[in-house]
Amino acid sequence: MASVTNTYARAFADAVFSGHHDPDKTLQEAQAVAELVAGSRELRAVWETPSITAAQKRAVLDAIVARQGISRTVRNFVAVLIDHRRIGFLGPIVKQFEQELNHRLGFTEAEIISARELDQTDRHRLETEMEKLTGKKVRARYSLDESLLGGAVVKVGSTIYDGSVAGQLERIKQALSS
Repeated sequence: MASVTNTYARAFADAVFSGHHDPDKTLQEAQAVAELVAGSRELRAVWETPSITAAQKRAVLDAIVARQGISRTVRNFVAVLIDHRRIGFLGPIVKQFEQELNHRLGFTEAEIISARELDQTDRHRLETEMEKLTGKKVRARYSLDESLLGGAVVKVGSTIYDGSVAGQLERIKQALSS
């Protein structure tokens, strides 16, 4: 599966950059289609059923594109997946496409988990620090976890920066027990 998702994600990214399309807008549209497919068992059934012709499947796609205002680039990409019977991989391909775009644009993803809701100033300060640490622009996703007691935990790839009160207490506990 990994080679399928990587191959299609790279090809989609190539098409976006060679066609000078807006990567962020294209990603948002692709994510919207992936969410629609993931949320509709009936739509998945239509697009994955071999007895329904590719033309009929593309007609359904065109109706969705017209209603949702999806770009021609995303429409054509989904049509390729339908035609090659890869529509079942749409979600993972879009996720890999996002990673491919981030890589090509020099971004890194950071998951920031905090004990409380962070205001814009705190978010900006945290993202600036992460940019200094990683040497890349940061795209951050935020979530809350009250069990942290205070502070935040930042995950960038496989690296975890733990600045939470709970993490500090755990380190003190380990130091005292040593």
